[in-house]
Amino acid sequence: MAKHEEVKHGVIFPAGEKNEAFAQFFTGQSYLQSLVADPEVNVGVGNVTFEPGCRNNWHIHHGGFQLLLVTGGEGWYQEEGKPAQPLKAGDVIVIHDGVKHWHGAAKDSWFAHIAITAGTPEWLEPVDDEAYSQL
Repeated sequence: MAKHEEVKHGVIFPAGEKNEAFAQFFTGQSYLQSLVADPEVNVGVGNVTFEPGCRNNWHIHHGGFQLLLVTGGEGWYQEEGKPAQPLKAGDVIVIHDGVKHWHGAAKDSWFAHIAITAGTPEWLEPVDDEAYSQL
C-alpha cells in the first residue's frame, strides 16, 4: 500500500477528475480540480493530486510564475541543473519566469499541491525514468 492514501480523496480541496487535458504532459495519473474559474483573473489556481510515481514533464512558465503550496503526501521538485528536493505538506515553492523544472509524487506516496500559475507553460521532455527511480 502506498503512503498517504488519504490524499487520493482530497486533503483540503477535492482531488478532482482525472487530468485528461494535460495527461500527455504527465508520466502516471494525476487529478485536477480548478479552484478559480473567473476569466477576468489571469491566474490559474488548481488542486493537483498525483498518484504514487506520477510526475509532470519538464516545463517552463513564460511571462509569469508558479507557486506550489504542498497540502499532502510526499513529492519532489527539481530545477534544471540542481538536485531534486523532497516536498511534504506545508512546503512552498516559488518558481520564477523562465525556470525549467518539474514536480510530482514520490515513487511510493500520493502527493497533492495547490498550483497558482500565471503565464504560458512550455511543456518539454519527460523526466528521465532512471534519474527519477534513483530519488
